[in-house]
Amino acid sequence: MSPESMAILILIGSFFIMIFLRFPIAYAVALSSLFTLLYQGLPLTTIVQQMVKGISSFSLMAVPFFITMGVIMGSGGISEKLIALARACVGWMRGGMAMVNIVASYFFGGISGSAAADTASLGSILIPMMVEQGYDDDFSTAVTITSSVEGLLVPPSHNMIIYATTAGGISVGSLFLAGYMPAAILAISLMIGSYIISVKRNYPKGEAFNLITLFKQLFRSFWALAAIMIVVVGVVGGKFTATESAAIAVIYSLFVSVFIYKGLTWKGVWKVLEYCIDTLSIVLILIATSSIFGYLLTRLHVPALAANAITNFTDNPIILALLLNLILLILGCIMDMAPIILIATPILLPIATSIGIDPIQFGIIVILNCGIGLLTPPVGSVLFIGSAVGKVKMERLVKATLPFYICMIITLMLITFVPAISLWLPSLFR
Repeated sequence: MSPESMAILILIGSFFIMIFLRFPIAYAVALSSLFTLLYQGLPLTTIVQQMVKGISSFSLMAVPFFITMGVIMGSGGISEKLIALARACVGWMRGGMAMVNIVASYFFGGISGSAAADTASLGSILIPMMVEQGYDDDFSTAVTITSSVEGLLVPPSHNMIIYATTAGGISVGSLFLAGYMPAAILAISLMIGSYIISVKRNYPKGEAFNLITLFKQLFRSFWALAAIMIVVVGVVGGKFTATESAAIAVIYSLFVSVFIYKGLTWKGVWKVLEYCIDTLSIVLILIATSSIFGYLLTRLHVPALAANAITNFTDNPIILALLLNLILLILGCIMDMAPIILIATPILLPIATSIGIDPIQFGIIVILNCGIGLLTPPVGSVLFIGSAVGKVKMERLVKATLPFYICMIITLMLITFVPAISLWLPSLFR
């Protein structure tokens, strides 16, 4: 075995061994990189240099701001208003509360950008409400966790910032626009699945549709929805960079939560900021350590080797696209979202572009695959959060989620093979 092949084996082999031993992902990435550097005889100062280089990015400054905005808005009494707006829109249907859950996730995702935050915030309100109205607890929880994935696609999403940076400076504004239609199709797909189950189990309908109620709830939710408009319109219109719009959105969300909705006190603000620091430390450590890992992958020519191996397997673009999805889904079962984006993007993006997949479209594919991974054991962080919030055993929850997995896979295939779903809005505003 050549020294380069041995180095690749040490890097990737030790990484997956530590993953299966349940090491924290940042430690697994850093230690496997350290072992490889030692084997190759490279100076250990490379670690520090690459970690600093990984987080020394103006675009990445948007990540802490978006996370802070989401936590402030999520703690400021926004959830109840978005639920009321969703109920006014779709609560009249059979299985109306399931539809409300899905639509509320679409609205809330545009504020939090996090599936975990969506599940914890909306789930704590909606799951007991649904159970009280006659819905099964496992069904209610399954709807909550699967619809939370919409929040990863609806901008502003800090995972989109991470992908845009990792992919080599893709337009953040275009990526933001690209997420709206895939998220809407995912919501429609989940609503169809929920409706079929609701009819079969005779779940109740909500109150009749009332246009006046809809406008009233839309007015009450205006301040929350305006935060999204500040970010998206500002970035797409070229008025702000993603970082500048995120900073403005933090100030705006603080003002709305404290002075308009009054769901957050100044004492609560400090608790929110403390939580943000905990979250940000995890994200930034992952980005920093993944930068070393990515440096070694490039140095060892792993992206080229992987591309050759996959393309030698088949040259059929349809099979290659399916294979890319399969790789991402498997990675999602054993890794969290940010590391997958940071590690897999440099390897898989060249293959995707070689078969005609646009980098922006591939970003949406990666994020949706990672979102499905958040719902699959053994890692599945959102699955565990849903189980805890809904007080449903993991086995029952996984079984109840199976029909929704099908809905999500159908959406994934549509996004993969119908580029216009992701690219129409970016091309329209470009």
